[in-house]
Amino acid sequence: MRYSTLTQRIAGEAAAAWDIHYQAQALRREGREIFLLSVGDPDFDTPTPIVDAAVSSLRRGDTHYSDVRGSLALRQAIARRSGAQVSTEQVMVLAGAQCALYAVCQCLFEAGDEVIVAEPMYVTYHAVLGACGARPVQVPVSPEQGFRLNPVDVAKAITPSTRGLLLNTPHNPTGATISPQDMAKLARLCREHELWLICDQVYSGLLYDGEAADPANLPGMNECCVIIDSVSKSHAMSGWRVGWVVAPPMLIGHLANLAMAMLFGLPEFVMQGACVALEQDLAAVRQMREAYRQRRDRVCAALADCPGVRAHRPAGGMFVMLDIRATGLSAQAFAQRLLMEEGVALLPGDAFGPSAAGHVRMGLVLAAEQLEEVCRRIGACARRVLAEQASGDIDGEAEDRRIEHEAYQ
Repeated sequence: MRYSTLTQRIAGEAAAAWDIHYQAQALRREGREIFLLSVGDPDFDTPTPIVDAAVSSLRRGDTHYSDVRGSLALRQAIARRSGAQVSTEQVMVLAGAQCALYAVCQCLFEAGDEVIVAEPMYVTYHAVLGACGARPVQVPVSPEQGFRLNPVDVAKAITPSTRGLLLNTPHNPTGATISPQDMAKLARLCREHELWLICDQVYSGLLYDGEAADPANLPGMNECCVIIDSVSKSHAMSGWRVGWVVAPPMLIGHLANLAMAMLFGLPEFVMQGACVALEQDLAAVRQMREAYRQRRDRVCAALADCPGVRAHRPAGGMFVMLDIRATGLSAQAFAQRLLMEEGVALLPGDAFGPSAAGHVRMGLVLAAEQLEEVCRRIGACARRVLAEQASGDIDGEAEDRRIEHEAYQ
């Protein structure tokens, strides 16, 4: 039987990015102690007032069809959060930021369009753009420059086929942010070349250093700026699947039509919980954010003098990128050894793009004391690799080939 070409456009090498994670889960099921730091799923429980609101909604019988655009109460809460000039007609609620990004790209791009994206990029971006036939134009960001996106490089990547610029700040996997000054330059490029600016800011609630950039309120951006956000990370609600789009009303109308054909609205009780998340200043949310910041600081301090490993200090988000190039192993080989020898699961950085080769991504999703133990194990693995290489017992490229072969047996 024949399948559509869509199935090919949404598949690819990115799917293999999670191999280490799946291996770690299998080892854990076998009874091994595994520190699972390969995904960005918050280890906190959703704050009680949010859960209580959803339970109360269920008990009231809020189990029927809802407004396909999202409940009015939730859209009002999102609009207030987004700024005084934003109305509910500019807000669309969808099943998480991933669904929101997919729907936005379906409504904005088509075959032959080019969309500029910083590389490394989150692994689903390839499939999201491929699904609508668009081509990601990757602008490399350098670890030596803190993985920061340079507007000059973006300008050089623009061609007559360019239709959009997809930004992610704070960035996954690197934790780098775009400064207000650079965001203004990027917005100006979008205005000058009539490009859509799509800003994925699901980690905006976890900003530790610097000032948040707000492209939607820059001059002339009201007709070409799309903001995507959610409560998944900031409120430990990843399984609730609540995200949204703030965009020009015409795009919201197109998204509503797509949702009618695909989603048909979120559960009302879920949106009631999201309302509480956005409207109440919850102490638990502030405590989570502070915990992530402290975890970042303790990981960076614990690895400060680690031979063969250098931690990039993220400005935001819930990940730390570790540069392991000095060990002589690839990211895949190092991550594989770390898992099998030390029971620590990190994601190879080159799964996100070649600019992250020689790096592994560490999720800050365990308590600080556990993360310090993880850092001890990372250091032990790195020192062992360096000692083997110093004694001539290991060849980096040969070890890469051996580990890659064993991983796929």
